[in-house]
Amino acid sequence: MSELPADLAADTAVAPIGGGRYTCALPRHWDYLTPCGGVLMTVALRAITAELNDPTMRPISATTIFCAPVPAGPLEVAVTVLRRGKLASQVRASLSAAGGELGLEVVATFGGDRSFVEASLTTAPSVPDPDYVPSIDPADQRSVPRFIRNFDHRRVLGSMWWKAAAWVRGDRSGYWYRYLRPQRLADGRLDPLALPPLIDTMPPALCAMVGPDALAFLAPSLDLTVHFMRDTTSEWLLTHAHCREARAGYATADLEVWDDARRLIAIGTQVMILRRRPELPPSL
Repeated sequence: MSELPADLAADTAVAPIGGGRYTCALPRHWDYLTPCGGVLMTVALRAITAELNDPTMRPISATTIFCAPVPAGPLEVAVTVLRRGKLASQVRASLSAAGGELGLEVVATFGGDRSFVEASLTTAPSVPDPDYVPSIDPADQRSVPRFIRNFDHRRVLGSMWWKAAAWVRGDRSGYWYRYLRPQRLADGRLDPLALPPLIDTMPPALCAMVGPDALAFLAPSLDLTVHFMRDTTSEWLLTHAHCREARAGYATADLEVWDDARRLIAIGTQVMILRRRPELPPSL
């Protein structure tokens, strides 16, 4: 296994094999126990981008339904263009392990920016800039999944929920994230397909609500929706997650992504299924 931190763009690159089908060799660099759902979503979106082959179109929204766990290794993606339009195109992609059952399906809309109505009353949470916040010490965590080793991440909202003496109950979490291997397009903008992995980090908001009891369960995604709002050249991205409720074995949450100029870059929503956590080794 190559040294971490890993390069998301290289690890999620796809190769065409004809008929709207693509392959990807996804290494284990992006695992929790299995690959992060947001990373798998990025693989599918790369295949969609390749199939559209239209540099005037960018991702506007995408929804992923997770059907079965997908292990790292060889993946296959089948892409169907539902509609090519002048203002927007809709596309579907199905991803699975090579020769395996369907793992997930993505439906996405791509479109071009237009000058039209612009308005917002949404404001970023009031938190310190990343330069004033220490990096999270891996020694202060119960385990360090491969996924998280690819980032410098710094907590700015929410207490250390896994420590009973330090936990203060809440329903939000906030982190500054910086990819240790920059995810840039040729013109210096952040690759928008680097956003789904960060948006698929909502469970800490649920953990902030339940405290150390969260050590007893996992919260994998059943679905994940991303709305891509605007481009940024920011190196640091602020995630602000809010868990609205957990009941009947499920939880629902939403998350905003802000850049260091406090501009809204993307939003996401997610439904998680709560499952009993297996025993974890000190380091994954």
